[in-house]
Amino acid sequence: MKEDLKGLFASQRLAVLATHNEGQPYTSLVAFTASEDLRQLFFATTRTTRKYANLNADSRVAMLIDNRSNQATDFRWAKAVTATGTAEEIEGHEREEASRRYLVKHPHLEEFVSSPNCALLRISVDRYYVASSFQKVIEVHVKP
Repeated sequence: MKEDLKGLFASQRLAVLATHNEGQPYTSLVAFTASEDLRQLFFATTRTTRKYANLNADSRVAMLIDNRSNQATDFRWAKAVTATGTAEEIEGHEREEASRRYLVKHPHLEEFVSSPNCALLRISVDRYYVASSFQKVIEVHVKP
């Protein structure tokens, strides 16, 4: 399963991030990358966004990564993975390392990520829900 997740994450550049404000869900399209051990997901946003404000109020998040093609065949062949966990801004030396890793996948975002108003965030993943073949769902715990 881990290799399947790595393959899916490597093939996709964008994910849907779900945050909330006082229980009202809010979703955002974000560029993401994953750590080698899949325990962490990373994304960047400016500190003036609604998602950033929502994360400051409550760090719990979900992120959807999928390979759909918007074709009827998706009902049989698409794979969707929902990661749940908590997000926190990365600062200092850790941010430099995470930025380098993030920019390997998203070099076109270098100017954005290096902006003083840009926050680089890490999701510490608790579990993944892997949905395939339309209704087959497997739960994968990643925390020790």
